[in-house]
Amino acid sequence: MFTGIVEEKGTVTAVEQLGDSVRLTIRGPVVTSDAAHGDSIAVNGCCLTVAGLDVDSFAADVMAESLHRTSLCELTEGSAVNLERAMAAGARMGGHIVQGHVDGTGQLLDRTPSEHWHLLRFALPADLARYLVEKGSITVDGVSLTVVEVVDAAADANAWFSVSLIPTTLADTTLGSRNPGDRVNLEVDVLAKYVERLLPHHTSTDRVKGDRT
Repeated sequence: MFTGIVEEKGTVTAVEQLGDSVRLTIRGPVVTSDAAHGDSIAVNGCCLTVAGLDVDSFAADVMAESLHRTSLCELTEGSAVNLERAMAAGARMGGHIVQGHVDGTGQLLDRTPSEHWHLLRFALPADLARYLVEKGSITVDGVSLTVVEVVDAAADANAWFSVSLIPTTLADTTLGSRNPGDRVNLEVDVLAKYVERLLPHHTSTDRVKGDRT
């Protein structure tokens, strides 16, 4: 499990094509400082397993499913990525519960700069919009963010949401250099998905109990 608090910006140093998968080598001195083979590290919000270590770098295999569902397929040598180690038991949760299981990709529509913060607006798949609420949480490229506004596809031609980024987020994550048109990984709040899953069963159970009284 992760919290969406990026520990450092890493750099992709190698991309090895393996047919139906890719092996990435990423430089990240902070996340590799105590890493071991088999550990989990989130790369742009996608949970990857450490398959190799070399001084301040690690290697990870990205399977076809992940390449299909995330923007990791677009990474090239020199690409900057957001990195976060799995949360340690007993540690502070600075963001929210993040699984590292990307639900889909979005696209940066526009960014409105201000003196001390930027407002970014992202398009997202219509089937994910229902999991977002104003002041709720969403993970964008591994960064835990608070939703400012969300517009469902039912009310607009395209679903979109906006977030505000403080100077620290702009400086310490790749979101500070994202441009309109760029694709990003999205993970909605898993609690919203569980609530949706449980509600029909809960309603059905209540109805049965009511019929018996």
